[in-house]
Amino acid sequence: MAIENRSQVSIEDFNLLSVIGKGSYGKVLLVRKRDTQEVYAMKILKKKHLAAKNQIEHTRTERNILERIRHPYIVKLRYAFQNSQKLYLVLDYCPGGELFFHLNHAKRFDEERARFYAGCIILALEHLHKNNIVYRDLKPENVLIDADGYAKLTDFGLSKENIMDNSSARTFCGTPEYLAPEILLKQGHGQAVDWWSLGCIIFEMLSGLPPFYVNHRQEIYRRILSEEIKYLSTMSPDVKDLLQGLLQKSPEQRLGTGELGAEEIKSHPWFRTLDWFLLENKLIQPPFVPNVNGPADIKYFSKEFTNSPARDSVCFDQNAQTAACSPTYDGFSFTASPQSQSLLVHSDENTNPDECIFQFS
Repeated sequence: MAIENRSQVSIEDFNLLSVIGKGSYGKVLLVRKRDTQEVYAMKILKKKHLAAKNQIEHTRTERNILERIRHPYIVKLRYAFQNSQKLYLVLDYCPGGELFFHLNHAKRFDEERARFYAGCIILALEHLHKNNIVYRDLKPENVLIDADGYAKLTDFGLSKENIMDNSSARTFCGTPEYLAPEILLKQGHGQAVDWWSLGCIIFEMLSGLPPFYVNHRQEIYRRILSEEIKYLSTMSPDVKDLLQGLLQKSPEQRLGTGELGAEEIKSHPWFRTLDWFLLENKLIQPPFVPNVNGPADIKYFSKEFTNSPARDSVCFDQNAQTAACSPTYDGFSFTASPQSQSLLVHSDENTNPDECIFQFS
């Protein structure tokens, strides 16, 4: 288990600038560290809400993964700390906003732009899978665009560690439009679910909607389990072939689940024009570079969030005052060092197989 850091970083070390996201268990603020003037995204989670929704272990797992993993297309954890009522994760800020924001405005991307973002996502998932982590919540809202135009994965609240196959994970979780059939069938799942979700995102980038989308959850499930994809006439033969491989309903037959893993996907003809070495080293010019006015620009975030006041509200709860000393949160605090590399962090997540967790778009 990670050792509790004694640098005593706290909310008082940051100026709160803007709200850039909200969720079921808290919110995300744009903040500036007072001593260095560095800008970050701060994820604030309420302990009371996490406990009520049985999310404590998922939060511990997210924090462990963020400390453990270092990859150019995965957001980095810079600090983690807590007080009696809340947990704080301080992450790199991506001023380009969510992939969802750009897709919502453009309606659809051309294949070159979709291929570039898919490539960044594939490299991130490949790294997670090599570290026996299944991501489980791939969707446009969880893909961020950094200042240079590259895509990064964020939000590891539904991720699962120590998964080396396609059947060991049991929790029924994810966002309905992107759920793989094996999750719906509750037959056990693993890394293959991420490749299914990748297929859904590529389809959505090229068409504007996920492949099985309808405004009714049970109908989405029925379509995922029993319907075939209806491709757009504008899609190239190569991308149709790729999607057919990624959206195989049987995880054993799905592209990316063979012995070669992600290499099966990377070697597909649709990616023949993408140099994976150059992409991994961020040496490819992105098809879109955010036009930002400084590191704290928020123009690519929804006004639904940014118009809200940036504050860290406190409500006094006598039962919460001892929570910071609870064994539940031992080892939560963290400060990244410039030399920090991928670390092996112990996780004792013990997820209830019958637990049902949804994150809706």
